[in-house]
Amino acid sequence: MEDYSSLNIEIIFKGFIIICDPYPEATGIYDPLIQFACLDSSIAMKTVITNIKSIILTSGTITPLELYPKLLNFKTVLTASFPMSFDRNCVCPLIVTKGSDLIPLSSQFSLRNDLSVIKNYGILLVDMCKCIPDGIVAYFPSYIYMEQVISSWYELGVIANILEYKLIFIETKDIVSTTIALHNFKKACDLGKGAVFLSICRGKIAEGIDFDKHYGKCVILFGIPYQYTLSKILKSRLDFLKETYNIQENEFLTFDAMRQASQCVGRIIRNKKDYGIMIFSDIRYAKHDKKNKLPPWIIKCMDISNINLTVTTAVDISKQFLLNMSQEYRETGQTKISPLMLKNQVKCWTMVKSILNMDDFI
Repeated sequence: MEDYSSLNIEIIFKGFIIICDPYPEATGIYDPLIQFACLDSSIAMKTVITNIKSIILTSGTITPLELYPKLLNFKTVLTASFPMSFDRNCVCPLIVTKGSDLIPLSSQFSLRNDLSVIKNYGILLVDMCKCIPDGIVAYFPSYIYMEQVISSWYELGVIANILEYKLIFIETKDIVSTTIALHNFKKACDLGKGAVFLSICRGKIAEGIDFDKHYGKCVILFGIPYQYTLSKILKSRLDFLKETYNIQENEFLTFDAMRQASQCVGRIIRNKKDYGIMIFSDIRYAKHDKKNKLPPWIIKCMDISNINLTVTTAVDISKQFLLNMSQEYRETGQTKISPLMLKNQVKCWTMVKSILNMDDFI
């Protein structure tokens, strides 16, 4: 026994949970799954925050800023939002709330089986294919909803109409087939005809693939990408956030959905020469609690006349935008920043300078 030492095991379960779910997917198929899930995202940041003196978190889609200190459990020294340095109006965000027949468009549960909504979504995509010469990326909230919509589009003849103008590629759960589809999508765009990529808001394509240049001249969000609310892990996390950080269920769900929506549409603008149309196709995007959670640089480009549109009006605005963007692009080296914005930036960086104690910072 002298050759053995005592075995000390320490397991900290705070912020984690073990869940056995007999129906892990929304399909209702019995397929038991045991999951070890992390409920507290601040655990991943704890070591960084503890050991590093100065940390800068920055992104073009890191909004709303107020919720991140709560979720990651840290105190901010400075929080600021800066305008994008465009030298032309290269972003055209549109909120489409109804079809040309004035039927409200939404992916909410009560309307998911409504053929009128699915048909109008199809009309929107077909009409955009007619006027956009390059790549179009369309996002759905989930695989199940995408499969349901595509199946209905086949029966309604929408798929056949799209194929008259562009090839169609679809994201699947298989990473190999998705990678091949993405390669062929870009190849079709390179050949000049363009293509449509149907994908998922929380899938591989939405997480790390850029659609700059001619690969993404239009991105369409069919609905709001809320998480599957019947998920046991999500329910456990919502309870944890409410008890630990006093973050309400609706506050987190809306924050998470709009953050995901922002990441999807932001994939088409990667440099100053890019331009693109962003279509938010759901009546709920027109509500202030949703629209105001979009990044400031998108809200700034969203004129009041671009909100609460029909499909026909959205297509007309898109045609005019593309006509304007077709003019020769001359980089000016200047940015369209108002005097007030410039003043606020100087004020912010002066504050940064004083905090960091750096005389030569600005």
